[in-house]
Amino acid sequence: MLSASCKFVLIRGKILFMKITVLEGDGIGPEITSEAVKVLQAVGNIYDINFEISYAAIGGDAIRKFDTPLPQETIDVCLASDAVLLGAVGVPEFDTIAPEKRPEQGLLKIRKALGGFANLRPAKIYKSLADASPLRPEILGNNTDFLIVRELLGSIYFGEPRGYEENDGNRKGYNTMSYTVSEVERVAHIAFQAAQKRNKRLASVDKANVLETSRLWRETVINVAKSYPDVKLEHLYVDATAMMLVTNPNHFDVILTENMFGDILSDEASVLTGSLGMLPSATIGGKVGLYEPIHGSAPDIAGQNIANPCGTIASAAMMLRFSSEYQEAATAIENAIEKVLEQGYRTKDIARGGEFVSTVEMGELIVKAITENSASRSNSQTV
Repeated sequence: MLSASCKFVLIRGKILFMKITVLEGDGIGPEITSEAVKVLQAVGNIYDINFEISYAAIGGDAIRKFDTPLPQETIDVCLASDAVLLGAVGVPEFDTIAPEKRPEQGLLKIRKALGGFANLRPAKIYKSLADASPLRPEILGNNTDFLIVRELLGSIYFGEPRGYEENDGNRKGYNTMSYTVSEVERVAHIAFQAAQKRNKRLASVDKANVLETSRLWRETVINVAKSYPDVKLEHLYVDATAMMLVTNPNHFDVILTENMFGDILSDEASVLTGSLGMLPSATIGGKVGLYEPIHGSAPDIAGQNIANPCGTIASAAMMLRFSSEYQEAATAIENAIEKVLEQGYRTKDIARGGEFVSTVEMGELIVKAITENSASRSNSQTV
């Protein structure tokens, strides 16, 4: 159930062809996706994976070209792919247009079109970046490594009715938070299965003391838990979870939560790692998997070649892991990121004084680490 729908060709256990659609998006999106594509091409050369890369428009880029944040052409190209790699969406020039036409609607709509309902956001502290975290070393420890599983297609972001109304000059905005049992069940199964492959602990986050949707959420998770007796389940309120993330992050293994809570908690968790630029995500469960870094489009630094591409490159690794299950190539990318960081290379967001490398240089260093590691393995096998 953890794997997205796949259309790639397999011969003798090796992928000979994989079709990927890249949605560069806005702001720093084109810069960071470019580096991720370079890394994919590097592992493709080593592991005999042939990538067919297509590009399509989304967000502000699509509004300029097609007067819509998500053209039907983009949806069609993505649905014909094995996986989709997204840069970022959002640009200030469209902040004043109608909400339903803004760039961010393109992101919500592509998620819905692809059908992915579970967003996986790992939060891992690289030892070499521990000094970049705002937490004291005694709180952070040496083993902070947890996974947030966020339900992605329900709750207040998609609930109806929503809108504005005015009564006697008093304007009101309203949204609807709702969940069905089946929506909670399907994402809960993914979270429990992820926990089984980790440390077998799952924290289900809700606000059951005040919200009916959360009471339904908790009841449903308890029922699903009966199918996973090896996983220890606990229930936490969202406010308590937010506090615990900064006071005892090592308490967590897998965190399961609804859409809005997951959005907020995963951004909070990203700060523990030192930068939003470090963290990847995978949206799975639908027709095609969607992979993207968790940060925004950062228009203030776009075009300056200083953005951190590591989150996007790590998202490409998750793409290989979940939309192709090609574990060796995914691990090669993840190991290369860690090696480059251990060597002391930093982009501006994670640098603590001194020199830092550019977006392009960081991508090139990760490619170099992948290539050198492959050469080293080949030499050791021939000795």
